[in-house]
Amino acid sequence: DFLVDGVFYVLGAIFLALLRLMVVPLVLVSLVCGVTALGDFKALGRVGAKTLGLYLTTTAIAITIALSIANVLDPGQGFQLEGDEFTYEASDPPPFADVIINMFPQNPIRAMAEDQMLQIILFALLLGFAISASGERGKRVASLFEDFNEVILKMVLIIIKVAPIGVFALIARTFATQGLDIFRPLLGYCVVVVAGLLLHLFFTYGGLLRLSGLSPLRFLSQVRAPMSFAFSTSS
Repeated sequence: DFLVDGVFYVLGAIFLALLRLMVVPLVLVSLVCGVTALGDFKALGRVGAKTLGLYLTTTAIAITIALSIANVLDPGQGFQLEGDEFTYEASDPPPFADVIINMFPQNPIRAMAEDQMLQIILFALLLGFAISASGERGKRVASLFEDFNEVILKMVLIIIKVAPIGVFALIARTFATQGLDIFRPLLGYCVVVVAGLLLHLFFTYGGLLRLSGLSPLRFLSQVRAPMSFAFSTSS
């Protein structure tokens, strides 16, 4: 009990807290830096439209790959975790007009405190626009955000270095409380997920890189740090 509900539980909880800690400042600062780096609002509009189209296309491909593999291999068959029974009732979806209105923050501090990511993204974009349009004073603020971005990225790298300890604690506690019987279906599920990710990575993104005249292997080697963080946090 001391090891499972004590050490492993504490280390796992701390690791998850550190991951959640990084999300809001990372998104806010990186988006502000991205907007201010473009500078030209027309260029930003073109890049934004292309980014949205690319995102929707690659997401549709990813969903197709995932559903195809899941329907063929049926991962997780017979997988059931022991624990307290619970029930869930989905609430009625809000009207579409309210969804649009709620995307815009009334209080950016509250949005960050409540992890309202769409509101944070819109606030970051608006702040980036304002900084770019503020001349010399805006450049000083943009420089501050660039320095802040370097600090945040350094924090991310620190968390990545301790990630093996946190992941080990989470997995060890799961197997200690649920037993080894879940290993086979869980392993099959993990293999299917990783296989789907690799297919999407090498065929979808690799194909796009080749169409752009870039070497996929060279590109992946250059972005291994952010990819490691994204993979380890499933974000």
